Formats: sequence, structure tokens, C-alpha cells
Amino acid sequence: MSGKRKTVIIVESPAKAKTIENVLGREYKVLASRGHIRDLPKKKFGVSEDLEPTFEVIPGKEKVIEKLEEEVRGNRVLLASDMDREGEAIAWHVSEVLKIPKSGTRITFSEITAPAIKKAVENVRDIDENLVHSQFARRILDRVVGYSVSPLLWKIYRINNLSAGRVQSATLKIVCEREREIFRFKPRKYWRAQLISSGVKFELVRMNGKKVDKNLKEEDLAALQSLREIAVHSVETRRVKRTPPDPFTTSTLQQTSAARLHFTVKKTMMIAQQLYEGVDTPEGHRAFITYHRTDSIRVSEEAVKAANRFVSSNFGSEYVGKGKKFKRKRNVQDAHEAIRPVDVNITPEIAKKLLPEDHARLYELIWRRFMASRMAPSVYDEMVVILREGVFEFEAKLQRRTFEGFERVWKREIEETWGDFKEGQMLKVDELKVFEDSTKPPDRFSEGTLVKEMERLGIGRPSTYAPTISTLLSRKYIVKRNGKLYPTLLGFLILDYLEKSFPEIVDVKFTARMEEQLDLIEKGEKPHKEILREFLKKFKEDLEKAEKEFFKVDYETDYRCECGSFTRLLTGRYGIYLKCPSCGKTRSVKPSYTAVLIDGKIFFPWRKERLETENG
Repeated sequence: MSGKRKTVIIVESPAKAKTIENVLGREYKVLASRGHIRDLPKKKFGVSEDLEPTFEVIPGKEKVIEKLEEEVRGNRVLLASDMDREGEAIAWHVSEVLKIPKSGTRITFSEITAPAIKKAVENVRDIDENLVHSQFARRILDRVVGYSVSPLLWKIYRINNLSAGRVQSATLKIVCEREREIFRFKPRKYWRAQLISSGVKFELVRMNGKKVDKNLKEEDLAALQSLREIAVHSVETRRVKRTPPDPFTTSTLQQTSAARLHFTVKKTMMIAQQLYEGVDTPEGHRAFITYHRTDSIRVSEEAVKAANRFVSSNFGSEYVGKGKKFKRKRNVQDAHEAIRPVDVNITPEIAKKLLPEDHARLYELIWRRFMASRMAPSVYDEMVVILREGVFEFEAKLQRRTFEGFERVWKREIEETWGDFKEGQMLKVDELKVFEDSTKPPDRFSEGTLVKEMERLGIGRPSTYAPTISTLLSRKYIVKRNGKLYPTLLGFLILDYLEKSFPEIVDVKFTARMEEQLDLIEKGEKPHKEILREFLKKFKEDLEKAEKEFFKVDYETDYRCECGSFTRLLTGRYGIYLKCPSCGKTRSVKPSYTAVLIDGKIFFPWRKERLETENG
């Protein structure tokens, strides 16, 4: 680059670079490293006995580096990769390769707007070594586990592409344990009674003053069926306020996007990344949302004021939320803001004209959630009506909305019902229904509810939810059917081996504690090598034992051979298969079949018919 000296800003992606260059103007040159430029070597362990990583230029990045070296020569350089641990590590690697000082060269911003970037340029800081070491520790942990355990899995199961990452193995256990709960569940039948009067449905809730125990007797059913009228025992009314939702964090965005838009977690994060970095629109290249990897619900004062102005001018001052404060939750890093639109005046209607359909849908979700979070509560009248006749008490909860509040923009599925009931009033029984029902097992996880469970248990962090689930799906440890996640035969086999040979890897509490340890490194409260050594001490013991012992794959199954005997699941040179111990017949079995492994026995409760069709 020749001519007048410029300030060169280096980011990760070309889209982000284009957006920033449009914002800052000609005196800045914005370049992209196109993600990481260095990493641990692919074909070597890359970590010394002293836990020092050896980084190598990623194959194919040589030309990117050459261009960066040429452009930065003789110019001031600012490193503007993302503001999380991974972004800090990218900045560190770029500084190492390009020989750029680590002091006074780092800038971060949570939104790609002129005020935010100009403020960042005026507040240059040093590269945060604690953030870098925290990322290095995570990368080394994952390398140690993956590099050590994966070859054992290949050897045992004769299947390539197997892996045993820390977070993914703990997450696999969560899914498998839920499947075991469902398999063990025994439904219990019960009766449910519903009375309809004046268009309102009343549920039977108590008998003889006690909560219905779901075991109605025949004489109870007969007495119920004979009811022709019933008295209003009590009427209670009250006014309630429903609190607006918080703005999105990464996990709540993924959960809500899955529930409302039916997007996969991976798709949500891909679109959110593009909305943050910038998208080509008919009006030019622009960014739409703030940084999308966050566990914080904090919002800047400027954003709050902008939202309040929009709400007041478009809906009325009574819709503006009053005094809602940010409440920091436990284990929240709070490094940056919640996810929100960079400009509240870009409404969903405007966005639909600028963005592709799916981008516009996700943007609308983010816009509406943020605007709702700054609005007044909705207000409802609630009425609880209790009917009583003899030993029976029926109850109905009625509601009607008196003020929309935040629900003006964040719609909820509500059934508004109301009536004119007075104590002592006699009501005609228009209809009485008695249903036979049964208790239900816990529901299988969807991608959204799995993210919620990971967050609740402290497994992973905002940047790891999507890649963890994607890895489990790509490895065929779990499969997705009708939006629900099922563990596969292979998933259970891998989990069983890890539970026996490397119990800490799949221990949910241990994995959550490790995340807390990584947070301590980030805060500078604990050296990263100390944490690595603590983990490796026990891990090396388990690894040495696992390498010496031969793990035999031999499980009883509930699948019968043609001769009537139950088959066993074994491994051979071509992978896993079923063999009859009586007649010796064998048949193949796909690792991706859904199955359950409990107490050393494999059950194929949902796939027997297909197994016979494909292999019979």
C-alpha cells in the first residue's frame, strides 16, 4: 500500500470488514484474516510436556497472511476481532504472525455502527492475555481429550470419524439419560372430569376438600354424571401485571428461534453472524444487530433511550417501561450487551424490504424481543371461580387483558375468557365430560430445549452450544426426528465406554466446574497451566489404564434371532453387528439406529420392524 499513511483495522470476515470500511471512510483500511490463521497442528499432538502449545499456520492461509503483511507495512494497525475469548486469541495470533505489538493495538465493539467503532478507536487497549490463556486452556483441553480418546474409539468400534470432546460428551450424556428416563417410565392411568357451564370449562380439582388423587372410583363417576346444577362457592378477582421478557442472550435466542421459527441452532447462529457483521442490501452494506454471542441481558443507556423514544412516539408514553434494571445472573460473564438491533428505527417492516426472508424473520424476532423488554407490563383481570356440589369442587381460571403493554409487539398465545359469576349462584350443568388419561413421560429434547438444559447445568458457553449439537448430529451420536433429538446406538455405546474408562469427561458437574475454572483464568484469578495440570493428573491415569485394558464390546440385546434366541451385539473388522449365540447367525446393524442401553443390555424399542425389514 502506498501513499498517505493509513490506519489498518484487521477483523475476521470480509463482510465485517466491508461494513466497518463503509462506516469509517477512506482514512481507514479494513482487512479480514478470514477467521483463525493459526491453530494446533492437524497431524501432530502439538502440546509439550510443559503444556506449551505449538501453533502452525492453517493450510491455505498463506496468501491471506502475505496480503496482510503487505498492507500493514508502515501503517498503524488495530486488531478488531470479536470481543470473546476466541476473538482475543485470533488477535493474539495475528499479532504474532504479523509481528504487531500486543500493547495499544486492540479494539472491541459490540455493534458495527459509526459511534461504537469511533469510540473503540479512541479507546485502544492491550491484548488481554488472560482471555487468550483461557482460550488456549480450552483448546488444549479439547486437544488432549480428542487426540487421546478418539483413536481408542476407532480401534474399539472400527468406525472412523468418532470423537470424544469434553463438552460434547457431557451433552451426549444429558440426551441419553433423558432417553433412559423415557424408556423406564411406566404410565399410570387416571380419570379427569370437566364440567361446562355458561360456555366456561371447569376442571374437577378437589373431592372431600382434598386434591383429586387421579383415582376416581366407579361410584364417584356415577355421582358426577348425575350432576344437573351446581352452586358457585367462591369468586375471587384480582388485577395482575405480566412482566416483559428480557432481551435475548445467545441461548434464549437459540431457544426462541427454534420454537417460533423452527430454525436449527446452527442456522440461527449463522444468520445472526451475518446480521452482526453486515449484509448487502438495496440501500448498501449494513449491520443490523449487536454482537450475538453473549450471556448478558445488560443494555447500554443509549439503546434504552432510543427504544424509549421509539415506543413513546409510535405507541404512546404509557407503553414505555419504567425503571427496569439489569439483574446480573450467576455464572454470567457479562462481557458485552444483550442481543439487540443496532437501530430501533429499522422496523421489521423495513427489514423485510432489505433482507432475505430468513434473515428478516430472525431480525424481527430480535427487534420485537428487545422492544418488548423496554416496554410497560401488560395488565390482566383474573377471576378464579370455584363451584361446589357435595364432595366435588370444580375450578376455572378466567382472564381478560385490560392493557397490552409489551404484548403490543411480543405476541403471546392467550385465551381470553370472562363471565358474570356471583357467590351462591346456581349454574346449570350444560355438559360433563369424563376422560381416561395417563401420566406422561418427560419430553425428549429439541435443539432449543437442549441448549436451555446446557445453560442451566453450566455445560459450555454461548459460543459452544451450536457447534456442540452440530458435532453430535454429524457424528450420528444423536439423530433428529420431527424436531426431537434421539440418542443412537452408537451414541449409547460411546457413552458407555466413556463412563467406564473416562468418567470425568462425561460427568456433567465436572464439566460445569471446568467452565468455571476457565472463567477464573479469564479473570486472572488462576494460572491456566495450573488448571490444565489439575485436569491432566486424573486424565492421564485413566488414559494409561484404558490403553492397557482391552475393552470388549459384547452386549445382550432384546432383538430375537429367527431361532428364538436373543442376539448379542459385537464388533468385528467391519464394525458392530448382531450375532445369535445359539445358531451363530449374524446380521448387520447400523450405528445410527435409535436404541437404549440400560444395565448392560441394548433395547431397540422403536426400530425392530425396520431392522427386520432392512436386514431380514
